[in-house]
Order: sequence, then structure tokens, then C-alpha cells
Amino acid sequence: MTVLTPTPFPHPHTLPEQVCFDRHELAKILAVYGRMVALGEWRDYGLSTLREMAVFSIFRRTAEFPLYRVEKRPKLRLKQGLYSVVAMDGHILRRGHDLARVLQVLEIKAIRQVD
Repeated sequence: MTVLTPTPFPHPHTLPEQVCFDRHELAKILAVYGRMVALGEWRDYGLSTLREMAVFSIFRRTAEFPLYRVEKRPKLRLKQGLYSVVAMDGHILRRGHDLARVLQVLEIKAIRQVD
């Protein structure tokens, strides 16, 4: 008969936490989102809080793939930056430590020539 030692439960500090946007970050994101909704460009959004990142997805219509994703990845805060804006095809449009500067890429995309 084989005696197996019980597997210990992982310590609470080793379990990954859920990553979320805080109130000030959401205010900045929703300010840009509100301007684009007023222009008629965007119609819906989705918010995902995962273990490794938080994602704010922006949709043109409800049942589509997201046009843009604003991601918060705490593991990258010392390297390339905590925040990034990712396009529909997966290309990273901008990455950085300051959310307001990262979100500027979305407002630049909204500027059009007026006839």
C-alpha cells in the first residue's frame, strides 16, 4: 500500500488576483467612449476582468468583434507600460504608462475631413 502525502492548498498570496480598472481609469475611458458615441461611431462596450489583465472592449454594433480593446496588464508596468490599445486585427496601436496619452490614439482616429 502506498502512502501519499496530502497536497497543501496554495497560500492566498500566491493566487493571482483579479485585475480591474479603478474609478479614475474608467472615467477617462468612458469620457472618450461617450464622445465617440455622440459622434455615432461606437454603440456598445464590454468590460472583462481577468487574472492577468482587464479589458474594455469597444464595439461598433453589439454582435460584432470589438473594434478596439483598452487593456490593463500589471505585469508590463515596469517594461512597456501598463496600458495598451489594441486594434481589431491584434495590432497594438499604442502602449504606455499614462492612460490619457494611450487613449489619444482613439481620438485621433475620430478626426475626419469635413466637406
